[in-house]
Amino acid sequence: MPVLSILIAEDNPKDFEFLEQLLHSSDMADFTIERAPNGKAALEMALKKKQPLVISDIQMPELNGIDFAKALWDQKPEARIVFWSQFKDEMYVRSLLKIVPPETVYGYILKSNTRERIAAAVTTVLLDEQCWIDPEVRKVQGRTGHSQTALSDIEFEALIDISLGLTDNLIAQRRYLSRRGVQSRLNSLYNKLSIDQEQFQAEKVGDGFNPRNRAVAVALHRGLINPFELEHEEQELQKWLVQFKKRHKISDLGN
Repeated sequence: MPVLSILIAEDNPKDFEFLEQLLHSSDMADFTIERAPNGKAALEMALKKKQPLVISDIQMPELNGIDFAKALWDQKPEARIVFWSQFKDEMYVRSLLKIVPPETVYGYILKSNTRERIAAAVTTVLLDEQCWIDPEVRKVQGRTGHSQTALSDIEFEALIDISLGLTDNLIAQRRYLSRRGVQSRLNSLYNKLSIDQEQFQAEKVGDGFNPRNRAVAVALHRGLINPFELEHEEQELQKWLVQFKKRHKISDLGN
């Protein structure tokens, strides 16, 4: 039987050491372990393997776990990946469900689990070729897949824009929309997050919410956005602003 090669994509040395010790203390067959300190290195290493077996963190420098998996599965859909993360954010679960190829075996285990459960998840996916999804993540998957609570792509886009502090005018410019189109997207987003219903209840007692701020607060609570991913979105926004200023020949958006 050939020796298995397991790639661990993990930027935190302590977390890598934990996984390494866990695997060596398990009942798995002979295997070797390689470490990739970021998503970009993980992709380069995994693409060289005939059938990659990977344990991957979600939040990594260079390339996050979701983007790494998408790039790998685009070329090697047979690759088996166990995502292990301290996060069960809806934004990650939502993104993952959109990229998993049909009949692909994968897993998602939270780092807060016991050693035994983490080992069971890794064995189930990498050796037994069966999917293993953390029960807490399954709850999020249920909400993400429900039409009345799941955000569409354009609603999620609107959420990112208001989270970055964009005005209606800037959103219209960035997304090639009319102001009415922007308002339509925002109203749809508020409806999905039940902001309109909350606003109605608050106004009955003589007060109300700022719907933009409330939407961001609800989204943070649900895990639809988080600071790590917003940092990436901020970088994308800055790139767009540079091009926007060049097109309009302005030095400052306030002019």
